[in-house]
Parts: sequence; C-alpha cells; structure tokens
Amino acid sequence: MGFALILASISFLMVVFWGRPYINLLHKYKVGKPIRVDGPEGHFIKMGTPTMGGILITLPVLVITLVLNIYNLIGQTVIGRSILIPLGVMVAYAILGALDDWVGVRGMRRGEGFTARFKFRIELVMTFLVALVLYFGLDLHSVAIPGVPEKIDIGLFYIPIAMFIIIGAANASNLTDGLDGLDGILMASAFVAYAVIAELQGQIYLSRFCFTVVGATFAFLWYNAHPAELFMGDTGSLALGATLGVVALMTGQWLILPVVMLVPVAETLSDILQVGYFKYTKRKYGQGRRIFKMAPLHHHFELLGWSETQVVQRFWLVGLLAAMAGVALALV
Repeated sequence: MGFALILASISFLMVVFWGRPYINLLHKYKVGKPIRVDGPEGHFIKMGTPTMGGILITLPVLVITLVLNIYNLIGQTVIGRSILIPLGVMVAYAILGALDDWVGVRGMRRGEGFTARFKFRIELVMTFLVALVLYFGLDLHSVAIPGVPEKIDIGLFYIPIAMFIIIGAANASNLTDGLDGLDGILMASAFVAYAVIAELQGQIYLSRFCFTVVGATFAFLWYNAHPAELFMGDTGSLALGATLGVVALMTGQWLILPVVMLVPVAETLSDILQVGYFKYTKRKYGQGRRIFKMAPLHHHFELLGWSETQVVQRFWLVGLLAAMAGVALALV
C-alpha cells in the first residue's frame, strides 16, 4: 500500500508539471470546448475552455504502469501481465474519446462530435473483445455477493454482463462530466475504493494501478477546479469510467459498482427518466413534460439555485460516502 501511495504522488507531480505546457498547446491550436446552447446560462462563459484534458491522466498512467511492469510484461507472470487489460481499456477509450472531442471541436460536426449510435457501436466491439479476454484469458466468470462467502459462477452470462458494466460505467462517467471538478473527484474516490478492495484481495498490481490513476486524476483537478482552465472531455470521462468498470470486474466485486458510482448512476438515471418521460407525455398528451428542470441531475440543482461549487462539493460528499459504503459491502 505504501508503494502504491508513492505511485499516486509520482503521477500527481508528473501531471502538475506538464499540465501548464499542455494547456498552452491546446490554446495555441484552439482546441476549445463548445457549450450547449440549451444548458444553464452561467456556462456560456466557459465557451472555448481547452478540452481533451483526459490525455493528462492517460499518458502518465500509461508510462508509469509500463515502466513498473517491464519484468511482468516480458512474460514472466500472468498476474503481472493482467494489468495490461485495464491499461489497454483506458488507452482505447481515451483514443475514442479524443477522436470524439476533436470532431466536436475542429471536425465536421463541431459542437456535437460523433453520433451516439456510432460511438455505441465502437464501444460494443471494444468491450466484447475485453469481455472475451477477461473470461478466457483471466478465467473470470463469477460474482461476489455481499454476505455470501463464496463467489457464484455465472458462466457465459459473464460476457454480456461485463460488456454492460464497462459501457455503462463509461457513459455514466461521461454524463457526470458537466461541472468543474465533478467527474474527476467522483471517479478518483471510486478508484480509491477499488484500490483498497484490490489491496485486501492481494491484487497488488491492480491496487498500484488504481492509485496511479488517482494521483493523475487529482493533478488534473488542479487545473479543472472551478473556474476550470481545462476540461476532461470524452477523452478522460470515457476512459476513467470504462477502466473503473474493468477494475470492478477484475476484483469480482462488480455488484457493488452502482453503490461506489452512486452519483454517476443517479446522473444517468435522471437523463434516462427525463428523455423517456418527455417522449411518453409528448406521445400521449401532444406536449412533452419534464421530471427535472434539466438533465443530467447536476443541472437540475443548478437551476434550483445551487452554485456550481455547491453542487460539486455536495455531490462529492455523497460520492465519498458511497465509496466508503462500497468498501464496507466488499468486506461483508
């Protein structure tokens, strides 16, 4: 655990030191975030803030993990090589997110990025391959249930469930990334929870990986704190969410993931309910109605009068307690 915490500090320092030159580079090439015209008016001032900040997180994690696992990566231990799975997922989703961000900023679909359908198809292909590697490569096909001593084997059902978890976590994180510092602090808290779980299971490599992610994410928050100088973008939100899903699957404690990710799950459900209810009432009454003032949920509280800082801090308090509850459930 001590070495894992040192890795968190190293990744933090790496990101903080090269964060400023990276932001200047984004300004130079005008890689600025477009803002939704139907969003809260207070967000319009953020127009043009550099995005694709997820690269700040992904690159240090990639470098540190590869350097620390050179011996294992050569082929000496299966346990050591297994860290390539969450690392590979982080890189793959970061690339997908970066392409989406670039298309939305400088491409033909400015302000929008890839269509949701196109992104979902890419995610299906990627997560299917990851699920196969987890099932056949690491022989993972069980679930840990709080209060039950032995894990329960679910066989081939593990593959579609794993796909759902990875895609769901990625997009829940993506929906949460709407306020300065919100998604970063929530995902960092979730990674700490699973780092502790992995450490208690003896999965040292996985615990070190999680703390490396935490350190890099904390450093990103250095620049993403309100008022943000840099946005995470899909580059970071998709990568962090998908990677957390893989980590949860590798610990076997994926059933508690909705608890650990309570706030992102609530954000996702609010969006689903809002869209579903609007379509239903429009079809039935001829005029769409809304449950929330605006979805995802953080915008609803903004329109209720909470400041952006209040929303972030209060949501983080809930997220931190949820992460603690998740660890407690894993120990039952």
